[in-house]
Amino acid sequence: MSTSAGRPGPIRQNPLGSSPSSAIPGHSIRRTAAFTTPQNYAGSLSRLLTLKGMDPLWCPTLTVQPTPHAIKSHILPPNLESFSAVAFTSRAGISALLDAATEIGEPLLPSQGETFLIAALGKDSELLDHGFISQICPNASRIQVVLPKIATPSGLVEALGVGNRRRVLCPVPRVVGLEEPPVVPNFLHDLEANGWVPVRVDAYETRWAGPGCARQLVERDEKLDAIVFTSTGEVEGLLKSLRDLGFEWETMRKRWPEMVVAAHGPVTAAGAERLGVKVDLVSCRFDSFNGVVDALHSRWQSLEQNPN
Repeated sequence: MSTSAGRPGPIRQNPLGSSPSSAIPGHSIRRTAAFTTPQNYAGSLSRLLTLKGMDPLWCPTLTVQPTPHAIKSHILPPNLESFSAVAFTSRAGISALLDAATEIGEPLLPSQGETFLIAALGKDSELLDHGFISQICPNASRIQVVLPKIATPSGLVEALGVGNRRRVLCPVPRVVGLEEPPVVPNFLHDLEANGWVPVRVDAYETRWAGPGCARQLVERDEKLDAIVFTSTGEVEGLLKSLRDLGFEWETMRKRWPEMVVAAHGPVTAAGAERLGVKVDLVSCRFDSFNGVVDALHSRWQSLEQNPN
């Protein structure tokens, strides 16, 4: 399943508008994998699917909109000095803070002071480059980037260590049109339990893509081999759209009984199961989308090599 509103009729599209590099040689059966990510993740997942010989079908069920004004009051100098850390659970949160910092136009922290922690998950940390760090503080040695061994919110809490009542800024999404999944509330609770004082700021909005966002799946006549979810919100967005279109999830399962439901990591898998969507495949590597794409490819490769 993917994250964007559907159009009438099945449409295969690359969110970036260009074809990724050639598929894996010798991949005998061309398979279609739908995915429901918002625009900000769609391009990378589409490329990875194509590189493994799959036809990506983007069907977003969520949209992400930055709201830099919401975070600006927390980071406007000298306000960030009251914090000891900032913890990002998503790429969108990093982008929102960067947008706000760019508008401010000066470093958010002075060169001298206690070590400031910046925590992020998996490949999201690629955004924490020299340009980003210099927006935070002109003295890069004052900044310590924290990356958890396991790329989950609970792993992030563990990597940050004991808080000792220090304040941590948490740029998270405001969910509009859907119920907020328990991921962020649990993350904030875990930080508090570990001695931190988490300060939530709704740095961007995650919105339901609307009642028609599942339409291209509902109207699809061809076979669908897989659907990939990268967040619980995507699952809920799809289910809500299906209901509005007069369908149920079980209808899709009956239409495509061999469709593989794949989840990007255990947090997404648990959220999908909580909503009544049985997950067939969970990536054991979830610091990037490579994990779930490789798992899908390996599953089908094994079936082709051992058809019985």
